[in-house]
Order: sequence, then structure tokens, then C-alpha cells
Amino acid sequence: MKALILFILSAAIVLSCSPKESTKTLAEQNPACEGFDEIGSDPAAIQLADSIMHAMGGRENWDKTRFISWKFFGRRDLTWDKQTGQVRIESAPDSTIYLVNVNTGEGKVKIKETIITQPDSLRKLLDKAKSIWINDSYWLVMPFKLKDSGVTIKYMGEDTVAREKYNSLQLTFNEVGVTPQNKYKLYVGKHDKLIHYWAYYSNASQGAPNFVRPWDNYQKYGNILLSGDRTDGGGPTNVKVDESLPETLFTEF
Repeated sequence: MKALILFILSAAIVLSCSPKESTKTLAEQNPACEGFDEIGSDPAAIQLADSIMHAMGGRENWDKTRFISWKFFGRRDLTWDKQTGQVRIESAPDSTIYLVNVNTGEGKVKIKETIITQPDSLRKLLDKAKSIWINDSYWLVMPFKLKDSGVTIKYMGEDTVAREKYNSLQLTFNEVGVTPQNKYKLYVGKHDKLIHYWAYYSNASQGAPNFVRPWDNYQKYGNILLSGDRTDGGGPTNVKVDESLPETLFTEF
């Protein structure tokens, strides 16, 4: 009898020390941004999007991630402060440094040794910097943005890429971003819930994609997964996540 009591007490101690599973559903853990097209999106697509977010590290860890840096196609170096919206872009081909806050649109630009001060020229360059950030960051963090404002997602059933079957997810946009006419199709692993390929359509009405590229080589950065240094040699490389960086990185050339 004593042995039985000790066993029950031991089991109780083990259970009390075990971490509690979250009681929230994946949808509750990953609330949609204001303006997400929930009515136009089907439940299967939303469920798949929430599964992708969970597989990538979860919404909470994404929200807590602050500084992300990467190189884009070997042409530009970007550092993004997710908390403040400050971005530093160093463009090697045209010797230009952009310091822009993508939330406010404010910032400054230096081309070679010249700091741009003429208001109209500066405004155009800062708008260009934000467009660069929108494009280049999408190539890196798109899986975390499936329920963003203006996005409609549809589950397209099973599809095959490179002789493997995937669940496919379609993204279209309603008057958001710089190219709202675009469409994407994502190929999601049936078991790991990670995006393995993505197809890009410059116009949502076209039948064949402009490209199908791998989204692979996932690595853990901080508490999230990101895909860099992909097997086709394109997109983001030199990916880093930092908890702190000097403020001067975003304020001084």
C-alpha cells in the first residue's frame, strides 16, 4: 500500500511540474490583422495559414522578434526594426543609403557622398525605399503575413511540385501594397506545415506563373524559423535576428 501511495504522489508531482498546453486554438493564437478578408477567405485556408504560423514559431514569438537583417539577391543590405518601423537599406549598385521609417515615411537618403535635401527628390527616394522594403521583406517573412490587411486566401487543394504532393494556398490582394494585382500560390508540406515552394503571378488573372521557386533551408533565428540561402541561389541571404542594435544604425550614414 505504501508503494502505491508513493507512486501516486510521484505521478502527481510529475504532472504538476509539466508545462501546461495552451488552451487557445491556433486561430486564437494568430488573430487576423484589421482588414483581413475573412469573409472572402475559406475556413480551410485560414486553418492552413494558422498552422504555418505555428510551425514557423508562432505569432507571439513573431511579434516579439525585433531586429531582422538580410541581403537581397546580393544587391542590397537591409536591417529592419520591427518595433519602430525604422529600416536601413544599403544599395551597392547605385551607392545609395536609405534611412526610412516605413510607418511614418520619414527619413533621409545619401547617394555616394551627397545627402539629399531637396524635398521633392527626397520624398520620391523615401517612397522608393519603402517599396524596396515591402518587396525585399516579403521574400523573407511572407509566411508571417498570410492574414494581413487586404489579403484573401483560398485553399486550392493538393498540388504537385518536383514529384511531391503539397497542400496549396492562394493569396490575392485588395488595394494593398505596391502591386495589388499580384497573386501567389504557396505549396505547403502536409506534415511539417512549412512552405516549400511559392509561385508568383504578376497578374492574378493569368494562368501560368512567372516563376516557381523553392522556399527552403529553414533555420531557427531567435525563436522563429526563416528561410534564407535557398537552394536556387535567389532571394534573402546572410539572415540575422538580433535582440538589440545601436540606434545610430538607423539615424547615421
